[in-house]
Amino acid sequence: MTSVTLFPFADYWWFYGLFTLFVLGMLALDLGVFHRDAHEVKFKEALAWSTVWITLALAFGYGLYTYALHQFPLDPRLVGLDHAALAKQTGLEYLTGFVVEKSLSVDNIFVFVVVFSYFAIPAKYQHRVLFYGILGALIFRVIFITLGAVLMQFHWVIWLFGAFLILTGFKLLFVPEKPIEPEKNPVIRLLRKVLPVTPQLEGQKFLLRKNGVLHATPLLVCLVFVELTDIVFAVDSVPAIFALTKEPLIVFTSNVFAILGLRAMFFMLAGVMHKFRLLKYGLGLVLVFVGLKMVWLNEAFGGKFPITWSLGIIGGIIAASVVLSLAIPARPSTPRGA
Repeated sequence: MTSVTLFPFADYWWFYGLFTLFVLGMLALDLGVFHRDAHEVKFKEALAWSTVWITLALAFGYGLYTYALHQFPLDPRLVGLDHAALAKQTGLEYLTGFVVEKSLSVDNIFVFVVVFSYFAIPAKYQHRVLFYGILGALIFRVIFITLGAVLMQFHWVIWLFGAFLILTGFKLLFVPEKPIEPEKNPVIRLLRKVLPVTPQLEGQKFLLRKNGVLHATPLLVCLVFVELTDIVFAVDSVPAIFALTKEPLIVFTSNVFAILGLRAMFFMLAGVMHKFRLLKYGLGLVLVFVGLKMVWLNEAFGGKFPITWSLGIIGGIIAASVVLSLAIPARPSTPRGA
């Protein structure tokens, strides 16, 4: 495949702008219309929103493929190349990137369940926390993707990212998880020093004034921890998708669609996440695979490991980990003294 950037920012700044306006419009519609009043998001509502976001993501991917199919033959930089193959490559890279980001975002759900339980956040306020958490996540992803696009021009960075993904994958596979302790997080401790925190929730407010003094509520403390958690996950997920495509536009759009559907997926799966106990091992294998793709497989296959193989391998690993989680019952824990 060509090393030419298919969607250079100088030519596609308007595309980024329109896509950003679309995302902001959907978020405004979500919070301003459908979730103006705080309420507990039930399974049926979460399923409906999950369907909406996945449908929009897949429709966008097909639209991107169709656009590429018609636009690439008109691009003088791509004269003499197989435009149909490039368009197919574009569509498959977007789809694979979306699948990877969607799969890795499931790990966020495990953390969200623990964090909401830790801070005793009622179900009716959880959507508000996740809404602003994901809004912040989108901003941080844009920053990380921009940095990644610049850094990926250096070959040593590719090796560094690949090695990091492999190590992270092995950590998921073999290192036991540590309990989440938000109170020990230095940023949370700093927040408590800067702002006094109310002992209980104050409705859905993040901040309020008491006797002329600005206070944070536990809802804000929870939001800050959710944001910090996403930054940690972004360190894994952004290099992972750059292992699949070098096109920042594909990285950006697939990342955004995966994040936009995260809230709905949380409310749909939060109650059954314990059943997918082997999923973390599947995610670990995915990270090891994309890391190997960066440091070895691409070069071994003439500069580009087939994207159809990548999609099949990643989809197969995730599907197998879910099926095995449901098919193989967990061993009952042995009581102490037994």
